[in-house]
Amino acid sequence: MCLIVLAWKVLPGVPVIAAANRDEFYDRPATPAAPWPEHPHVIAGRDLQGGGSWMGVTTRGPSGPRFAALTNIRGPAERRENAPTRGDLVAGFLTGEMSAPEYIAGIVARGDVYNGYNLVLGDREALYWYSNRGADDPRNGQALEPGRIYGISNGLLDAPWPKVLRTKAQFASLLCQGAPEDAYFEMLADTTRAPDVRLPETGMPIELERMLSPVCIESDGYGTRTSTVVKLYSEGEPELHERIVQPDGQVAA
Repeated sequence: MCLIVLAWKVLPGVPVIAAANRDEFYDRPATPAAPWPEHPHVIAGRDLQGGGSWMGVTTRGPSGPRFAALTNIRGPAERRENAPTRGDLVAGFLTGEMSAPEYIAGIVARGDVYNGYNLVLGDREALYWYSNRGADDPRNGQALEPGRIYGISNGLLDAPWPKVLRTKAQFASLLCQGAPEDAYFEMLADTTRAPDVRLPETGMPIELERMLSPVCIESDGYGTRTSTVVKLYSEGEPELHERIVQPDGQVAA
């Protein structure tokens, strides 16, 4: 994913509500979110090139249904072509039995072998954020504070990028209104570009920063591929609703 906004224990009975966009090259093959044949309790999309996933849920787990999502950290000067796929981090948690703290400890022990990423993972009891680029943030690897809305794009947690600030504000408003699901997908379809003065400085040329600044990205070879809304309930199975976005911005499913 390249944008996630989530409410953690904000609404009674729904510990996790997340809305997210996955941005990727159009020619990178992937399957839509569905139960995995070898792990039918896992519901997630799958990257057919790397074999991992960017976001998913499970219908069961040691402490009930689980959730995991990933965003890449934009750092062209640090990128290594031979690094392992970051999607394995989502897949490993969803298919495994470790608690979130145990899983994070295992990632840390393996060292910094991945390119930069943010990982959000947990269940309806506790939710964690970990980033291999967030050593100076006291929240890194710790349980997130309940009753708050969080946002992540291709910087660290709650980095004040225009698309993060915009969607967090809209997301909070939709939650307060008890808005229908379609309203969240409408929020995720926003193609408004940010003003140049508010663009982050990530080492990319200004033309690319402009193109990547909207909530929903459109370009010839790269853009928003899927929009997803996830809910974990205090009781019962989670919900994951996904819409496939075509290169022309039209919703296919």
